[in-house]
Amino acid sequence: MGYDVGDYLLDRLHELGVTEIFGVPGDFNLQFLDRVIDHPGIRWVGSANELNAGYAADGYARLRGIGAVVTTYGVGELSAVNAIAGSYAEHVPVVHIVGVPAKDIQANHRVIHHTLGDGDFHHFRRIAAEVTCAQADLGAADARQEIDRVLNSVRVHRRPGYLMLATDTARVDVPRPSAPLAPPADFSSAGARAAFEQAAREFLSGRQVTVLADVFADRVGATDELRELLSTHRLPHATLAWGKTLVDESAPNFLGVYTGAASPEVVRAGVEDAERLVIVGVQYTDSTTAGFSQRIDAHRTIDIGPERTVIGGIDTYAPLSLPVALEILSRIAGEFAHPATTPVVADATPTVESNGDAPLTQATLWPIVAEALGDSNIVVADQGTAFFGLATLRMPQGITFLGQPLWGSIGYALPAALGAGLACPDRRAVLVIGDGAAQLSIQELGTWIRERVHGVIILVDNNGYAIERAIHGPDAAYNDIAPWRWDDLPRAFGGDEDSVLTLCATTIGELRDCVHTATEAKDRLAFLRVVTGATDYPPLVSDIASALTRANSAS
Repeated sequence: MGYDVGDYLLDRLHELGVTEIFGVPGDFNLQFLDRVIDHPGIRWVGSANELNAGYAADGYARLRGIGAVVTTYGVGELSAVNAIAGSYAEHVPVVHIVGVPAKDIQANHRVIHHTLGDGDFHHFRRIAAEVTCAQADLGAADARQEIDRVLNSVRVHRRPGYLMLATDTARVDVPRPSAPLAPPADFSSAGARAAFEQAAREFLSGRQVTVLADVFADRVGATDELRELLSTHRLPHATLAWGKTLVDESAPNFLGVYTGAASPEVVRAGVEDAERLVIVGVQYTDSTTAGFSQRIDAHRTIDIGPERTVIGGIDTYAPLSLPVALEILSRIAGEFAHPATTPVVADATPTVESNGDAPLTQATLWPIVAEALGDSNIVVADQGTAFFGLATLRMPQGITFLGQPLWGSIGYALPAALGAGLACPDRRAVLVIGDGAAQLSIQELGTWIRERVHGVIILVDNNGYAIERAIHGPDAAYNDIAPWRWDDLPRAFGGDEDSVLTLCATTIGELRDCVHTATEAKDRLAFLRVVTGATDYPPLVSDIASALTRANSAS
């Protein structure tokens, strides 16, 4: 058997760390999928639908650094667009490979299935261009170069890429890669480095310095540099909910999660009243700042972005990468004012009443869940009461917390948790999702069971879209959902007693017992349904909902 374009693409993906590819078969990608099946280092993970496959690739990429999804032309790729758009918004590097009709069919503008019937085969590439950083229609003459170009762009920009792989192009013989892809080089200029170091020294020397970090420190691969700065120099620090667990939340200098005006007072004061505030990889969104309620004086900040840094809200230093800016700050941090005392931190572990027969509430549910998390879990929370219920609670060192607060597509978390679990099989995936969100993507429970991903699914059964009820229409019919027999679903999706442990909790005591049982059942998927009231919300949800209500009602 020869070596073709499909083999080349797979070898490049494997070189970058891909060992699983998600997707759904279709007649325009089937022969490429034969290559996937035959590849010695990559495994095919068939998904229930293309949207879920895209979500799973996103969750996978957040842990592995890159993910891949395969769909067929038109009907398949359009089903995945929502997931790809979310990856684009949240800077997640996913490669979307689309099997398309043969080149001769395209050249003759034939009216075939999965098209719009007008002979134009680039409608969907134009759609993809809005939500990907690079696109290519692979041809026989330049497939290798175009694959490398798109993959390099995905790595540099940390956003999705789009490849059209025609059925005949995939089979064209090509040489194997002659060398590995070169890693992205740092783009910081010598002038920007020197000017920033001098200006930062003048701005920070002798001052008390606090750090506010967020998700882009992780996206650009600067987590180690950030943690080195914080741990070595004992600087008070906080994160936004988007960047939760980016730093060690058990550290004595961790103030808590900053949510603008909705923050605990010690967190708000620690951030907003800081003498000097170093902002690292922060992007403020309405859902992480309670409607942009942050009150931060730019004149007292160093704002470090992925490609440039601004001091005092005025002076810009570019091109300067985020990791390099952090390295410079670590080098001069000895000149900062030494923290006189350990800062006051927020009490992020509310006490839960001991009455075991008391019904579960949002106030009692989340602290119990947070206390039970092991130190190596991957926690994936859907964008609703699950995300906001856990966002402000302190988690052990080693936890990875994933959410989607910018794109906020409900249902994302279930397939994403599956993808994250497959990306890190030595860690346990813990999914927390509401019943409304779960109804959008529950089909992937079957894939989870088939793949034997040993994790925990905590499903909050509160009879509808609680986050929407909090924003508007608490009793409106449009926020209701069809009642499902949730406890029967694991078996319906292929589970049995050997593969799935099904649990249910309606009281505090039952939840404590179930959480303990689920934690011990490490050889099976634990599916835990917890029941709370339809209009019972975590405190942060109420604050966020009020802000969104005001924004949506503004004339």
